[in-house]
Amino acid sequence: KLFVGEGNPHCVKVLAVLELTGVKCDVQLVNNEERVVPYLTRPVLPVLLLPSGQHLFSPNTICQYLLDVSGQKASDANNQWMEWETTDLQPAVLQALHMMALQGKRSEAVAVMEESLGHLEHNLKKRSTKFLTSDVITVADIVLWATLYPILSDSSFEAGDLRLVRGWFDGVVAQSACQSAAQKVLHGKSSEALKTFLQKLPATQTQRRDGPTSSSAAVADDTEHVMSEQEIEEAAQMWSTGLKDSHAAPQRNHPILPQEGKRNVLLTSALPYVNNVPHLGNIIGCVLSADVFARYGRLRGWNLLFVCGTDEYGTATENKAREEGLTPREICDKYYAIHASIYKWFQIDFDFFGRTTTDRQTEIAQDIFWRLHERGFLLEDTVEQLRCESCQRFLADRFVEGVCPHCRYPEARGDQCDKCGRLINAVELRNPQCKVCQETPVIRSSKHLFLDLPKLEGELEKWLDQSTGAGDWTTNARQITRSWLRDGLKPRCITRDLKWGTPVPHPDYKEKVFYVWFDAPIGYLSITANYTDQWEKWWKNPQQVELYNFMAKDNVPFHSVVFPCSLLGAQDNYTLVNNLIATEYLNYEDTKFSKSRGVGVFGDMAKDTGIPSDVWRFYLLYVRPEAQDSAFSWSDMALKNNSELLNNLGNFINRAAMFVSKFFEGRVPDMLLGDDDKRLIAVVSWELKQYIQLLDKVRIRDALKCILNISRHGNQYIQVNEPWKKIKGGDTDKQGAGTVTGVSVNVACLLSALLEPYMPAVSQTIRTQLQAPPNCTGAMMQGAGTFICTLPAGHRIGTVSPLFQKLENEQIEGFRKRFGGQQPEEESDKGEIPSMASADTKLSAGVEMNSSVNVQADPERARRLAEQVTEQGDKVRALKAQKAEKSVIGEEVAKLLELKKQLALAEGQEPSNQKAKKK
Repeated sequence: KLFVGEGNPHCVKVLAVLELTGVKCDVQLVNNEERVVPYLTRPVLPVLLLPSGQHLFSPNTICQYLLDVSGQKASDANNQWMEWETTDLQPAVLQALHMMALQGKRSEAVAVMEESLGHLEHNLKKRSTKFLTSDVITVADIVLWATLYPILSDSSFEAGDLRLVRGWFDGVVAQSACQSAAQKVLHGKSSEALKTFLQKLPATQTQRRDGPTSSSAAVADDTEHVMSEQEIEEAAQMWSTGLKDSHAAPQRNHPILPQEGKRNVLLTSALPYVNNVPHLGNIIGCVLSADVFARYGRLRGWNLLFVCGTDEYGTATENKAREEGLTPREICDKYYAIHASIYKWFQIDFDFFGRTTTDRQTEIAQDIFWRLHERGFLLEDTVEQLRCESCQRFLADRFVEGVCPHCRYPEARGDQCDKCGRLINAVELRNPQCKVCQETPVIRSSKHLFLDLPKLEGELEKWLDQSTGAGDWTTNARQITRSWLRDGLKPRCITRDLKWGTPVPHPDYKEKVFYVWFDAPIGYLSITANYTDQWEKWWKNPQQVELYNFMAKDNVPFHSVVFPCSLLGAQDNYTLVNNLIATEYLNYEDTKFSKSRGVGVFGDMAKDTGIPSDVWRFYLLYVRPEAQDSAFSWSDMALKNNSELLNNLGNFINRAAMFVSKFFEGRVPDMLLGDDDKRLIAVVSWELKQYIQLLDKVRIRDALKCILNISRHGNQYIQVNEPWKKIKGGDTDKQGAGTVTGVSVNVACLLSALLEPYMPAVSQTIRTQLQAPPNCTGAMMQGAGTFICTLPAGHRIGTVSPLFQKLENEQIEGFRKRFGGQQPEEESDKGEIPSMASADTKLSAGVEMNSSVNVQADPERARRLAEQVTEQGDKVRALKAQKAEKSVIGEEVAKLLELKKQLALAEGQEPSNQKAKKK
């Protein structure tokens, strides 16, 4: 039976697919308030009741099921469109419908839909078929059409030139199955027919691949997975099989090289720039995220090589060397050691951590250069550059700053604007300034070589279609790459007028070096070459090797466009990225990390807090900025440590092991499984499978939640069964206490395996306390994941001790002051007048200035701040007009007041006494 309801757009697609596939089904129109699925806490439609008595209540799953039952097979392209519809299109459409039907904001709705419709138009442009994947209509066409129907059938929705989208849409709507479904559910109306349906949903924000993607998905997230009796029995039987001799412990022997018949994974994280100390945002953005996936891959038995290193060439290094009175080589040696030490403390387990200032770098970069030159992919041109006469040098892009010509952001760099994301030619900046001496540079001409990206664009698009279709690219990586291609590629300069860099081997350019964004990604190859002479087995072997790149979003275009074009143009069978994983930005509390202002925790400071590196890893991964920018918060870190680690995870593992020690003399007791025990084993098995499915797709933050769910289930299991009471009862109760204890300690052993990628030291501590067999981790992580009894009856465990410590409020407040640009109270009053820098630091941290301090005006800073105040004021007014939540408005008002204080100071005036709301 198929249950559908009027006014519910999700029901349109399933009805249309039902008619298209010809599957016989009893369709019942029910009230949207009727709870068809008995175990769900709220009504959900559509619902398909299967002959087995099970229910399907995800619209796309129903569509896929109907397709399978009809004997048809979906193509990979069909499945990719279905995934995109779920992760990208549905959230955008729901938000746009809220704006159109409930708020009357049609122009805003158009803006929300721009990205998704642009993507669809762009892909249709590249196809010669009538529909998305062929000349015959498929399930993917119907699913996308049904989602877009309320939007595109609304005559008042005007979204610019969407000729191909409109043509495709009209072709689908002409199908009788689609007309019939739309008429039955929506009575042929557009967004107006959805008001009742939309009023019952929360106002949505556009989500990316790692957020809830639809109302049905949200229901599924809120509802505990219901185990069938068959699932429970199968899980219990599998658990009882225990460890086998064939379950070998993972081995790692160097050098690691690709192997026939293995999954060969080459994993890189963006090369950190050598001239500074990485902060927490840098660490989570590349090396820590990559380390989690590398550790996970090794547990899964993949043949995996994880390489990284410091990016050491360029003007930034020259300037840092000048500041510290060292040579560029000395500054690189100094900071390479700092980086290596920090990553070692954070337990980043590279197979090799190298650097770019090597002979192999010069050799490989120059070889790629000559291959591009010989094949006609380089252009020569004279360009205008900014030169600082005071510093007597041409200014590299990162060392000039000014007003963005596109969005007027006052602190745009010479290569890109951090606000609007658009590329900039440094000479286009308004009011440019040399970042070294703050003087105004002049424009001078210089002859340079360019990579002819337009000539490679067709080959790049062909490769991108294949890579993004078959691989795991985060949504922001796809979107940033699409935006580059949508604007059309332009030649990209690959040479610079510098001294510190890889020399250009061409005789006409012997005074120049390669531009860092041409040169630096080649560092992945040269670092691998310094690890093994057989590096080409990894980097010239796309048939056998799968490449993952990890980075922050600002690095995406250089890894998805510029570097691939260099390798494609070299025509030497290079391995190109299959999976590009990009994070958003991690901020510090409500501001940015700033070494100069003493704001934020940097890598070399984390160790000094006394907080174990595993706790840092856990929290950074818990707030990993996947769908949007996130923020490190001391109070939230304490909350997550004390609740999730101490009271949830640590409490469960410690209790399970302590029961073995206290009640059973340190040996795992006999286990006779009852219904409750089997149900727990089944639920834990299901969470294990979810964990593996998520991490296979690099959903790092979501997979971490599975670990916490397992320990939460374990705590509840112990609490309900009360083994500390049953151990004092009769034989039956004692047997029950033994079973609960034995099952629990085996769940703890599983948790040690699942924690290994996230908290390796804690993971090892648990295994040591449990005296777990060395092959237990790999055994449970193979295939789809199997929860088995790894600690059988009679197994002796070791000494048990707590895994985590509470973070106290006094500690947190001390850390907040220490890393927030504030001085501790006992040191703050030294009878000195603060400098301009310290005054700014105090203001940014929300500390009031002493009104007697006389601060001189800074006109240039005041100008920039005035623009920021105007922009922030517009943002606050917009939020108020939208009737946003008070807490959201309050946060933005606080930022506005803070900016006004800084503006007053920069203008030489006393800041207002009006205080921002405390966080």
